[in-house]
Amino acid sequence: MFRPGKRYDVSSDTTSRLKCRGKTLLQYLGTSTFSEYTVVNEVAVAKIPDSAPLDKVCLLGCGVATGYGAVINTAKVQPGSTCAVFGLGGVGLAAVMGCQAAGASRIIAVDINKDKFPKAKVFGATDFVNPKDHDKPISQVLAEMTNGGVDFSFECVGSVEVMRGALESCIKGWGVSVLTGYNDSQDMSTRCLQLLAGRTWKGSLFGGYKSVESVPKLVWEYMEGKLQLDEFVTLTLPLDRINEAFDLMINREGIRTVLHLSAQ
Repeated sequence: MFRPGKRYDVSSDTTSRLKCRGKTLLQYLGTSTFSEYTVVNEVAVAKIPDSAPLDKVCLLGCGVATGYGAVINTAKVQPGSTCAVFGLGGVGLAAVMGCQAAGASRIIAVDINKDKFPKAKVFGATDFVNPKDHDKPISQVLAEMTNGGVDFSFECVGSVEVMRGALESCIKGWGVSVLTGYNDSQDMSTRCLQLLAGRTWKGSLFGGYKSVESVPKLVWEYMEGKLQLDEFVTLTLPLDRINEAFDLMINREGIRTVLHLSAQ
């Protein structure tokens, strides 16, 4: 299983198993992956084949599984569906990949950075929309493109404005919008009619996967060539250059940077 909503993890008695120079260390999301050794809950451990390349399958611990699973598990996209993915970072691109794997006939990639469109095309996107190129709401743009709205939309940004736009981009009657982005500083809202009209608003954490059972299966999918991972890795750096990796992330350069704990 996956225990959602914890930014840091402690034992049931509220103490931590980790200390450094006498000071208690807290584990971000219960893992603390910037360390050579750690103590984790059993739900955070999955056995994978020794032959699996760790510098690739490490992406399945969160981002790729989140976007891909939001499509496959949470939305359950059907062949022939029309989909829109908002935000083309690692999670969004994984959602695009999931839409293609599910057999969607049209996959609309939405982002304010047009430089991300070529990579989205690699993962299966068929159409590309930059909201800045239009003087009307994105929901109206997509409704005009799809004769009423998309069957499924995926919000992969963490913006409440985008969350609402993604919902309103869905077709009335059966449209489903899935949230994967995180925002705990603002409340999201929409007009009641958006839901009364038959749309569904859902959330997805870790793509609806159960970590212990699902991660090994995803690893096998990658090793059998059924799942793309290599294309997500923009750069590989040693741990002592971690600040460079954060700068790349903040400046939105690349998709994912993999850090090695030891010299390669």
